[in-house]
Amino acid sequence: MLRDITIGQYFPGESIIHRLDPRFKIVLTILFIVMVFTGDKFICLSVGAVFTVLVILLSGIKIKMFLKTLKSLLPLMLLTVLLNLFFIKSGDVLWQWKFLKITSEGVDISIFMIVRISLLLMGTSVLTYTTSPITLTDAVERLLSPLKKLRFPVHELAMMMSIALRFIPTLIEETDKIISAQKARGAEIDSGSFMARAKNLISILVPLFVSSFRRADELATAMECRCYNGGAGRTRLRQLRSAPRDYIALAVTLIFLAAAIVLNIM
Repeated sequence: MLRDITIGQYFPGESIIHRLDPRFKIVLTILFIVMVFTGDKFICLSVGAVFTVLVILLSGIKIKMFLKTLKSLLPLMLLTVLLNLFFIKSGDVLWQWKFLKITSEGVDISIFMIVRISLLLMGTSVLTYTTSPITLTDAVERLLSPLKKLRFPVHELAMMMSIALRFIPTLIEETDKIISAQKARGAEIDSGSFMARAKNLISILVPLFVSSFRRADELATAMECRCYNGGAGRTRLRQLRSAPRDYIALAVTLIFLAAAIVLNIM
């Protein structure tokens, strides 16, 4: 399951999505989130689904990578479905046992929510899949640069976001190694009662926290040795420049957003 988590990973490529300005990609991702949450009807989600499929095809990344993202968050999605099924009482009753009741509206909302979450995860994953952490940091810093006049630590915030994204795959790999090592020592992590498995998590969490603090200390030492002192006076190897394709992508996204809004109103 841990190996299926692809959040924060970057897949190099030369697709049109890879070559978009990262600042535009962040804006497009925000517009996509608004598109998905705009309507409360399936026809509105169909617009987001077409947009998601189009972006995935243009990115050149295999669809199985996006499916792995969904698989890693499957328990959360199932919990969302169960909550909607049993806590929504309006609509025609389809099944009932004592105090448990499943209605037609509960089924519709459950399906709607599972589709919305799936589109949201797959669509937003394109941003990190096609943008390197360093480039993403520069883009966030450039977008938030007006806040520097208010003495807001823009560079430090962007750096923290970049480091957090960068170390998600590393921590997942470290967790997988710790689990394998504990199983080799005879630990029964995946078996036993719920309380027993919860107690066995201590043998995973303690070494993981120790390893995380050690990595953080090593990173801080490395940054100090390189005389890192924040964003003051720093230059960039690659300057961000927009191109016609960025404005075309923005226009296409706005068209899809407008279509979702119109369909929701109609």
